[in-house]
Amino acid sequence: MASKLWRTPTVVPALAYEDVPAAVEFLTRAFGFRERAGARLNGHGFVLAWMDVGDALISLSTAGGHGRNSPRSAGTITQSVKVYVDGIDRHFARAKAAGAVIISEPGDKFWGGRVYEAKDLEGHYWEFSERDRELDSAEWKLPPGIKMGA
Repeated sequence: MASKLWRTPTVVPALAYEDVPAAVEFLTRAFGFRERAGARLNGHGFVLAWMDVGDALISLSTAGGHGRNSPRSAGTITQSVKVYVDGIDRHFARAKAAGAVIISEPGDKFWGGRVYEAKDLEGHYWEFSERDRELDSAEWKLPPGIKMGA
């Protein structure tokens, strides 16, 4: 009998949280992520969980392991993750209602994207962008003072 395999994307960001169970609950409620049921690990002072985000996967682990820190304990942003979603305005309203710290409201960008930025309960920086809006770089409407190339 063949073993059942995990679906594995090419890149899996790993984020550290002081309270992984609270992070799982917040990311589910605010951003619509889904924990991989039955895969959470607990032991010797750590928690490890995996969240599905569309066709991607994010690993959450207890801060301190592998030298990773939560922005809350580090006192600074330690990373950022960009996530493409359908219905950016609806997604924004959900995140705001769930208590995400809003950095910028949805806005149209010169590359055609519609984006908003938020922080989660421990200060991780998230950028959410409407799927299938970004133009080929030849179509960008560059702001004054910015030009393409080296």
